[in-house]
Amino acid sequence: MTILLLAGSGEAKEIATGLAALNLPAIASLAGATRAPKQLDIAMRIGGFGGADGFRRYLANAGIRAVIDATHPYATQITNRTAKICAEIGLPYLHVLRAPWVTQAGDDWTEIAREEDAAALIPKGSTVFLGTGRQTLDRFSGLIGCRVICRQIDPPTAPFPFEGGEFLIGRPPFPVAREKLIFAQLGIDWIVVKNAGGHASATKLTAARELGIPVLMIARPASPVAMRVDNPVDALTWAQSL
Repeated sequence: MTILLLAGSGEAKEIATGLAALNLPAIASLAGATRAPKQLDIAMRIGGFGGADGFRRYLANAGIRAVIDATHPYATQITNRTAKICAEIGLPYLHVLRAPWVTQAGDDWTEIAREEDAAALIPKGSTVFLGTGRQTLDRFSGLIGCRVICRQIDPPTAPFPFEGGEFLIGRPPFPVAREKLIFAQLGIDWIVVKNAGGHASATKLTAARELGIPVLMIARPASPVAMRVDNPVDALTWAQSL
């Protein structure tokens, strides 16, 4: 039995390490959004599957007998497709979805449904830090008259998609002290993030709280109806039970 681990989150790395320690045959799949990703402790493949039909062929050809989906909480396209196909063909499927962030004392958060809503809340002339990734960057084009800074891991391969924007290159981890220094040096007025949850990327929210910077929090998309856990330990227990 080979387990397909759809990776892309910190939980996926822990699950891969656990699968290797348990000697469970598994392969991790990464979308290829990050250049030169770090090697996991199990076999890896990088790149898409070629749509729904390509994914079905891959499952059959690779002898996949179960799927653990530990992609990013906002990777809705791959998650919805995977859950649907696994249900159709009767393949065991587990969605690993970490708990979302919740407000703490001192936070100044406003939840928005989509990226485009930010333009109605952020005043012109503001300096905006986007911790949302480059895939949805064009959805912030309504931030006219703002300085928009998007952080990403890899150097850009194309110009910023709209006027007034710039890239900030950085690879995690980002300790709170470093985040506070960056936000202060850049003169950040607003921070926009997706509610990804997790400890590692929450440091920017702690920095925002301590600096008094307001945050626009993009709400999580709906998740498919499926077996779900919120941590690697439970995911590995599920894998062992197959």
